[in-house]
Amino acid sequence: MTDRVLFVCHANLCRSPMAEYLARRLLAGRPVTVASAGTDAVEGLPMHPYAADIAAETGDDPTDFRSRPLRAEYLVGATLVLTATRRQRSVCTSLAPSVLHRTFTLRQFGRLAAAAEPPEEPAGDPLRAAVEAAARARGRLQPAAPGTDDLRDPIGGTAADFRRCAEEIERSIRPLAALIVAAG
Repeated sequence: MTDRVLFVCHANLCRSPMAEYLARRLLAGRPVTVASAGTDAVEGLPMHPYAADIAAETGDDPTDFRSRPLRAEYLVGATLVLTATRRQRSVCTSLAPSVLHRTFTLRQFGRLAAAAEPPEEPAGDPLRAAVEAAARARGRLQPAAPGTDDLRDPIGGTAADFRRCAEEIERSIRPLAALIVAAG
C-alpha cells in the first residue's frame, strides 16, 4: 500500500499545490503519493499562475491541476496531513478528529522531522515511521512562538513572494524526505 501526504491550505491555489508538486519531486522513488486540498476551495479552479510557474520547475506539468475542497475522506485516507496554518490544522482535526495525531502545520512538521531520531531499524512503512519519529520529537522541542508555524499566503503578491513561499515549503519538506529515507 502506498502512503499519502495531504497538503492543505485555504483555496488550494497557491501554497498546497506548490507543496504537492515540490513534495512529489523530493519524495520521488519513495512509496508515497501526495495530494492537496483547500479548506475554502472552489472546485475546479486552475493553480495561480505564479504557483504554476514554480510547479512546472519540478518537471511536472501543472496545466491539468484543479483545486478541490477539503473532504473528511481525504483526511482519513492520509498518513500525514500538513497544513499551511494553525487555523487550517484546526479545521482538519474538527472535520476528522481521528487525524489529530498525524496532522501538523508544514513548518511545525519540518522542525519536528529535523529534530527527530530516525528509527534504528528500517521500517516496513517509512512514512508512518517518519510521522511517529517526528511526533516523539515534539516533547523535546520548545513550543514555537505564535505565528511561527503559519506559512504566509502569497496571494496578491509578486512572483518573488511566491518564490519565497516555495522556498519555505521546500525547507519544510526536506527534513520529511530525509526522515523517510532514514526510516526506509
